[in-house]
Amino acid sequence: MPAKLEGRENEPDGPANGLEAFALELKAQREAAGLTQEQLAKVMGYSASVIAKLETCRTVPSPQHTDRADEALKMPGTFRRLRKATINGTYEPWFQPYLDIEERATVLRSWQPLVVDGLLQTEAYARGVLRGARPTDSDAMIDQLVTARMSRQEIWDRKDPEPPVLSVILAESVLRQRVGAQVMQEQLGRLVGTAENPRITVQIMPSLANAHPGLLGPFVVASFENSPDAAYLDNALDGQVTERRAQVAQVALLYETLRSEALSPGASTELIMKVADQTWRM
Repeated sequence: MPAKLEGRENEPDGPANGLEAFALELKAQREAAGLTQEQLAKVMGYSASVIAKLETCRTVPSPQHTDRADEALKMPGTFRRLRKATINGTYEPWFQPYLDIEERATVLRSWQPLVVDGLLQTEAYARGVLRGARPTDSDAMIDQLVTARMSRQEIWDRKDPEPPVLSVILAESVLRQRVGAQVMQEQLGRLVGTAENPRITVQIMPSLANAHPGLLGPFVVASFENSPDAAYLDNALDGQVTERRAQVAQVALLYETLRSEALSPGASTELIMKVADQTWRM
């Protein structure tokens, strides 16, 4: 008889989401191996409470969780694949094409007037933004969304192919948006630190700038090694990817216009540091 989470014994349709699928599989494989939660925890090097949380969807599995579970239960990468499916399944269908674009791109040009680009967010900042945008979601769902967003940043650890070149323009208001003083301190510090990465450039569009094309909303232009450019356009409800040459060329032109009007990378870093100091004094 397949393992069931508490409260789902009478629901025959299977797991409701990827996180629950992972939990069910972990419990089923643990029981098939004749192990208690305490015994599996000992083999994996965790406390029994960690296993209990994984089996009841109260925590999102980390790469370390999956690797140790695969090793302890002698699985052929099953839990690693389930985690990846969980993360991919977290996103809305309309965002899935962009995930593929982000993973294949050699160059990403991003205009973000509302929040820090997801590839540069700290975990605390991502959690604050997501909680603010989704006030009715459960803590477990927010955890899953945060984990999914953070997993995208594994791209920076990639060796072959190399990580993309990322050029980001942020509206100055993004630096001043209250997501918590300590949270913003950490996030602004992360942005300052990107100056040391030759593959990442951050520029700030000052609040006193004249009206510009970026007022239409956020977007990303992606370039690839062996295929035409693509663009991703975002809005409050969903987003869309376009590969139509005329549209992509128009969005790319908008980006170049914004880059010419934004502060230089050096001046942008100075402004970020200034805002961080002001945040610290608040």
